[in-house]
Amino acid sequence: MKIFNSLSSSKEEFISINKNKINLYVCGMTVYDDCHIGHARTFLTFDLFVRFFSYLGFNVNYIRNITDIEDKIIDKALLEKVKFNEISNRFIVSMNEDFKKLNLLPPNNEPKASDHINEILEMIETLESKNYAYSVEGGDVYFDINSYEDYGKLSKRNLDELDVGVRIEIDNLKNNPNDFVLWKKTSVEPNWDSKWGKGRPGWHIECSAMSKKFLGENFDIHGGGLDLKFPHHENEIAQSECCSGKSFANYWMHVAPLNVDGKKMSKSLNNFITIKQVLKEFHPEIMRMFFYLTHYRKPINFTANSINEAKNILDKLYESLRDSYSNDGQIDLGFKNRFEEALKDDFNTPKAIKILQELVTKINKTDSLEEIKILKFSLKELSQAIGLLNDSVEKYFKYSLSNEISEDEIAKFILERNEARVKKDFQKADDIRNELLEKGVVLEDKADNTSWVRKKSKKADKNSKS
Repeated sequence: MKIFNSLSSSKEEFISINKNKINLYVCGMTVYDDCHIGHARTFLTFDLFVRFFSYLGFNVNYIRNITDIEDKIIDKALLEKVKFNEISNRFIVSMNEDFKKLNLLPPNNEPKASDHINEILEMIETLESKNYAYSVEGGDVYFDINSYEDYGKLSKRNLDELDVGVRIEIDNLKNNPNDFVLWKKTSVEPNWDSKWGKGRPGWHIECSAMSKKFLGENFDIHGGGLDLKFPHHENEIAQSECCSGKSFANYWMHVAPLNVDGKKMSKSLNNFITIKQVLKEFHPEIMRMFFYLTHYRKPINFTANSINEAKNILDKLYESLRDSYSNDGQIDLGFKNRFEEALKDDFNTPKAIKILQELVTKINKTDSLEEIKILKFSLKELSQAIGLLNDSVEKYFKYSLSNEISEDEIAKFILERNEARVKKDFQKADDIRNELLEKGVVLEDKADNTSWVRKKSKKADKNSKS
C-alpha cells in the first residue's frame, strides 16, 4: 500500500507503527456555519481512507476533532447576543445531520476543544518550561518559532519566506512577527483561568493537545484539507515535537481544494454551496461519486455538468443491479485484484471507478446467468468497500425522482425564457435552456408553443406550454 506523504512530498510504502492498526487524526469542522461542499470533499475522502484501510484488515482508530473555540464562533455569538456554545451546538447538530446523510463512518472519538482546556494548558506550560514559548506583557503566550530548527519542514518554507503571501497580525510584543499564539488573554467569553490570567487557547494548540490525548505523542497519519497545511499543520508539528521530543505524525495526507465554476467558493461571489443544498437535488452517493472521479490530491471543479456526469455514472451502476442479485456469492478475482491495486496506489479512485464501469459493461454483455450472478456480486462488494451502492435500486431511483424539478418550476422557467426571447435576450434564453437541460428537462420549440420532456425518463409525458 502506497500513500503520498506531504512531509516527504512523495509516495511511500505505508507501514503502520503497530501491525494491523492505524491511528488517524483528521482536523474536523470549525462549527460556526453549515458545512459546504468543500468540507464534504475533505471528509468523504478520509471516509474513503478509513473504509479501504478497514477493508484491507486494518483496525482504524479514527479521531476527528471539533473546533468550538474560534474567533468566527465568538464573533457570531456576540452578534446574536448568545453564548458561544449556543452557536457551536447549533452547527454541530447541522454537521451531524449532513454527515449522517452522506453516510460518513463516525469517528472513534470526536473531541471538542472546549472539553480539553486542562490538556491544552498542560502542553503550553510544558512548552514554556522548555523555553519554546514565552509570555508577554498583558498575558498572551506565544510559540517561539526560532527555537525550533525544523520549522517549515512540512510546507517547505524557511523563516525568511514565511511572511510571503501570509497575513500576520502585527504585535510589537512578539519576538518574531511569525510567532503564533498559544494562549490569548481575554475577558470576553469564552475564557478560562490559567497561570497567565483568564483567556482562551489558540487554534493550533487545540489539535496538538487532543491528538496527544487520544493517539499519543507519535501516531500514524494526520490529515485535513490542503488549506490547513500551512500554518495550522506546520504549527502543530512544531509545538507537538518541541513538547514531546518525539516525531509527531509519520504520514501527512492532504485533500486538494474545491472550486465552483472555476472560482474559489465564496459567499461574496454567490457561489457558496452547502451540503444541504446539493442533497436537495442529488442522492448522497452522487456527491461521493463526483469526488471519486478526481484524485483526492488534484483540485476539483464543481459544475452542474460535472455533478450530472457523476449521477449518470452512478445511475448505470445501480441500473445494472435492477434485476435480482445475490447478497452472498463468489467474487471475480480478476476485477477484485485490479480494483484493490488501483486503491493501493495512493487511493486512485478514478481508476477504481473505471474498473467498476467495466464490470457493468460485462454484466450487460454476458448471457450466462451464473457469470452475471458473480459479476453483480462483485460489483456490489467492491462498490460498498468505498461507500457506494449501499441503497436498494428502488430507493436510489426514488430519491432521484423525489428531487426532480416540479412541473410548476418548469413552467416558470419557460415563461421567463419566453420573455427573454421577446426582448431578444438570446443569451439569457440559452442559459435557461441549458439550466433546464442540466436538471434533466429538454425543451422543444415549435411555431406556436414550447414543449418539454424529462430526459431519460421512461414514464415522462411530453407537456405543451403556451
